Amino acid sequence: MKALVYTQPNEMQILERPYPSLEANEVVLKIESVGICGSDMHAFHGHDPRRKPGLVLGHEFAGTVEETSSSLFAKGQRVTGNPLITCGHCEYCLQGRNNLCANRTMVGMTRPGAFAQYMSIPASSLIAIPNGLGVDAAALTEPAATAVHAINLSMRALQRPIQECRVLVLGGGAIGMLSALLLKHYGVGDLTVAEVNPLRRQALEQHAACNTINPMDEQPTENGYEFVMDCVGAAVTRNTALAAVKPGGVVMHVGLQDWASEIDMRKLTLAEITLLGTYTYSTVDLQATVNLLARNAFGNLSWVESRSLEDGPQAFMDLHAGKTAAAKVLLKPF
Repeated sequence: MKALVYTQPNEMQILERPYPSLEANEVVLKIESVGICGSDMHAFHGHDPRRKPGLVLGHEFAGTVEETSSSLFAKGQRVTGNPLITCGHCEYCLQGRNNLCANRTMVGMTRPGAFAQYMSIPASSLIAIPNGLGVDAAALTEPAATAVHAINLSMRALQRPIQECRVLVLGGGAIGMLSALLLKHYGVGDLTVAEVNPLRRQALEQHAACNTINPMDEQPTENGYEFVMDCVGAAVTRNTALAAVKPGGVVMHVGLQDWASEIDMRKLTLAEITLLGTYTYSTVDLQATVNLLARNAFGNLSWVESRSLEDGPQAFMDLHAGKTAAAKVLLKPF
């Protein structure tokens, strides 16, 4: 079968890979649509030691069950799924927080991913796609669930309903775009997204009907927002988030571009800022996201770009160079 393989830093190649073997309680999926994630780009740049050259990346997928050894799903069913493969018995799984599973592995990291014509995965990780939801929309379940999980966590910490808040999102990539769309769906009227790419700013204004700023030219209002989402996670965006949040406000840290940096602990303490971290989503979040996508809660998704799997190497280069307005590029193996 054809697969898009990470061969060395800044290089992806279309190569032949063996058809996946069918293991007990697993399925083999025919991948029909798969998204390029920011973490795939991080690996592509050679910045993720967990993802080594020779690996098939890709974990934002939708497709059809080709073979099954499980009674949970039948051949021909349309599915998306949780790329986190969890144990089901640790304390976090038992609490319903399986995103924190102590024994988790992951598609596209510890086993071959979805940048291929076929992929194997445990049947327990799958979620059925409802009738009427296309595979391209379903392939957005994973990144959209990241936004759902982060915003739902944040709403528990906010002192007032989110609809009353001035909201700032840092970064207009896929998670920033999906967060902006979900915030608008939740009724947020005062929303600003800071994004350096002019093509993405234009897409945000068009599809999310929000204010945008170029943080290279204009800094967000200091102490101006009750809720700030950092969807980049760089040292500079962490500092920007702390400067922009109002006393008593909430900062949700989503991105992980830089793994360490200093932040303004004095303001965090004296202004009673709530700083939250988030990691992916639970399976319940994924199911809720499928339902939101089926109800068009994220709009018509016309900002998403589709390409063939064979065009995958160029897609990575275009994303690296900032040459596409699309916050999300989907690859089509067939």
